[in-house]
Amino acid sequence: MAKQDKKSEIIRIGMELISLNGYNATGIDRVLKAAGVPKGSFYHYFGSKADFGLAVIDAFAQDYDAKLDRFFMAGSVPAWQRIRNYLEAGLEEMTGKGFTKGCLIGNLGQELADQNELFRGRLEEVFNGWRNKFADCLETARQEGHLSEDQDCNAVAEFILSGWEGAVLRAKVMKSPDPLRYFIDTLFSAVLKAG
Repeated sequence: MAKQDKKSEIIRIGMELISLNGYNATGIDRVLKAAGVPKGSFYHYFGSKADFGLAVIDAFAQDYDAKLDRFFMAGSVPAWQRIRNYLEAGLEEMTGKGFTKGCLIGNLGQELADQNELFRGRLEEVFNGWRNKFADCLETARQEGHLSEDQDCNAVAEFILSGWEGAVLRAKVMKSPDPLRYFIDTLFSAVLKAG
């Protein structure tokens, strides 16, 4: 396997293990063993565990950006419905995984934001990018006449992102879809009032 392919495989396995166990509890040895890479080879791919962690964040963010784009760029669907479709798919995905993983970026934010400024800064960039994607979709919804002109799309986007991340955490703790369902239903009945 080519060096870049092997590096990508290490990152993919790292995403899986970190999403289940957290960054601090995920040992490099376990990742390398799962990837079939000798322990001494880690530094051929990454300068440090922190470099590896940042690569995992970047890979997850890239994948998740593509996922958001698939929902939010679906031009044949009204923009407010695109947001609902994304949230409903998230509820379905978490339910299907037994509420074991949650959001890797949210999990890492809770674990690392106070421990490592480099990680905190990168995680903030990822969240800001996601908020901007929500804001753009909300602006399209406003242009389509589904949101009132006085709604601040950036503030609503921040509310959705923060509320959703909190609902994901609560769903993990409760092992229940209820926090996600309550968030979606309240968002569309009290905040967006679309439809």
